[in-house]
Amino acid sequence: MRAMTLDRIGHPLVLHKLPDPEPGPGEVRLRVEACGVCRTDLHVVDGELPDVTPPLVPGHEVIGKVDRLGTGVGRFGLGQRLGVPWLGSTCGVCDYCRSGRENLCDAPGFTGYTRPGGFASHLVARADFCIPLGEEIDPVATAPLLCAGLIGWRALCRTGTARRIGIYGFGAAAHLMTQVARHQGRRVYAFTRAGDLAAQSFALSQGAAWAGDAAAAAPEPLDAAIIFAPAGELVPLALAAVRKGGRVVCGGIHMSDIPAFPYRLLWEERELVSVANLTRADAHAFFAEAGRADVHAAIRRYRLDAANEALEDLRHGNLSGAAVLVP
Repeated sequence: MRAMTLDRIGHPLVLHKLPDPEPGPGEVRLRVEACGVCRTDLHVVDGELPDVTPPLVPGHEVIGKVDRLGTGVGRFGLGQRLGVPWLGSTCGVCDYCRSGRENLCDAPGFTGYTRPGGFASHLVARADFCIPLGEEIDPVATAPLLCAGLIGWRALCRTGTARRIGIYGFGAAAHLMTQVARHQGRRVYAFTRAGDLAAQSFALSQGAAWAGDAAAAAPEPLDAAIIFAPAGELVPLALAAVRKGGRVVCGGIHMSDIPAFPYRLLWEERELVSVANLTRADAHAFFAEAGRADVHAAIRRYRLDAANEALEDLRHGNLSGAAVLVP
């Protein structure tokens, strides 16, 4: 198989020809059709997540077709299209797993981080953590839904019944959740880097009611806010923008340090919460809602060997929507 591999933390990925992986018991091998490029991939490549262990194949927004079955796999067949998300395995026995919170498992496995990922022509995954997808879907357009969609959905759900939602950082997850929120009758206010008129225009095109700089005041007090950008300095700004009793949701796996801020920004029962990983139940709920909302990802295609270009475009904010590798 061909794979873009992280051989040294902080260095560009390298294209390698590797032996085709063989699925073990309970696993399937997929011929990868598409793999989205997520900001978490940047955190892996840059070593911002703990215990990144090269050599490693990143990528966790994977769609492909089964071309080999491990022993004991009965629910899927050869040629079936599946999605492989960030959560690649759990222990199934810790308190979190047994209480329906597998996203907080004490001994998880993560696709493209602790397990080989989808920046490759082939991928082996645990069958019970794969998501069945229909033959009618476009794998390239659907790939970003496997993380930007799922994590965005979990973050949106944590806003509860909020009707006016601010979104800080308007990338892949934000543009998908704006479509969902609009379908649900909510109003979205998009906050971007100062002067990023392209991102603000993109937000408006996706259904945002308003778009402006992150430090700007929203046209009206917000019921909740979601921070997708990995910038801790946005936390005080978001807290200042939400009304009494409002909630700020941090939707990323990594964020720069949150600066000190006056207690008055948190007072009056405002809440600051985070989102961690996802569950298989999230996937079923989100794909059902995405179908009802007719969610469409804005994408830019890249060849597999152009993964470094895609990562740099993401790093420097040169994307409207999501990058997708097509082997």
